Amino acid sequence: MKIEQIETYRVAVPLLNPFKTALRTVTVAESVLVKIICDNGITGWGEAPPTVVITGDSLQSIESAVHLVIAPFLKNKSLLNYELIFQGLKTGMVGNSSAKAAVDMALYDCLAQYCKLPLYQFLGGYKQELETDFTVSVNGPEEMADDAVSYINQGFNVLKVKVGKDDIETDLERIREIRNRVGNKIKIRLDANQGWTAKNAIRAIRKMEDSGLNIELVEQPVKADDIEGLKQVTDHVDTLIMADESVFTTKQAFQVLKTRSADLINIKIMKAGGIYQAQIINQLAETCGVECMVGSMIETHLGITAAAHFAASKKNITRFDFDAPLMLKKNIIDGGIQYQQRFITLPDEPGLGIKQVHVEGGILHG
Repeated sequence: MKIEQIETYRVAVPLLNPFKTALRTVTVAESVLVKIICDNGITGWGEAPPTVVITGDSLQSIESAVHLVIAPFLKNKSLLNYELIFQGLKTGMVGNSSAKAAVDMALYDCLAQYCKLPLYQFLGGYKQELETDFTVSVNGPEEMADDAVSYINQGFNVLKVKVGKDDIETDLERIREIRNRVGNKIKIRLDANQGWTAKNAIRAIRKMEDSGLNIELVEQPVKADDIEGLKQVTDHVDTLIMADESVFTTKQAFQVLKTRSADLINIKIMKAGGIYQAQIINQLAETCGVECMVGSMIETHLGITAAAHFAASKKNITRFDFDAPLMLKKNIIDGGIQYQQRFITLPDEPGLGIKQVHVEGGILHG
């Protein structure tokens, strides 16, 4: 099974509402889609959203990386030698994790189709159904509480609340208002997106603990490169602390795990550079007794389908943040994962289970 052709397509899908974090505001989900065509007729799909403030990748850099570096390396190689291919994808250039991730997804899609297995079964097949949280964008306390209640009424029972954009007291007001409105049975996760200092994070989390706000976990409270600060927060609060932007690579995961700087790790395929590297991070974490969540950027149904296949395949992945497609005004693919409110079902079809992709100018068949 040789790789014959690699194509890219740009897509842009408006969001139903602006997505706001401490780092950015998004109104349109832009992505580069990657299609890999093999000589036996199998085609595979991947997706890379540009997330400049997190990965450093833009639409232009993703396309350039795919066409100028990755495609020449892949062309005419046998995908059955996939260890060689994934190692080459990793070492062929520095950075460009989103471009690597999109190609990696498409390669795994082809491999699983060749084996006539859904990708989650090809990777391990631990479960077929997942439960996602839903994200509350950072706004004023009352607006965030209104949004939280709306999501609960839609059937979600785990909320991921964005904080870290303003001062600590405003964040505490946001959380108190949400907890008052949704009650105590709903799980609340906080994501500061690097918006706090270590001292402020400890002060804020201790106040939440003393107030009985019952926060399940706090994600990335400090700057990505502040591993000492991350450990300081982890060591001085009872609430679980999750590393996100601090862990892109396997080496960064090893450093966080070795120093016990976080209780949990959020793996994102866009950060890891693909499923191949994401599996290694999860294995490292599992060896150290640290559970993982799999999250995402603002991606379409295509990218989240790949992330969900990976997440469903592993026992150590216990939390899932796959709400992005539910924020979009339309779905650009036929097939893939299916949503029933907060529950996600993996497809039975081989590979990612993608049948058609709708791009500007027409429909592309999988």
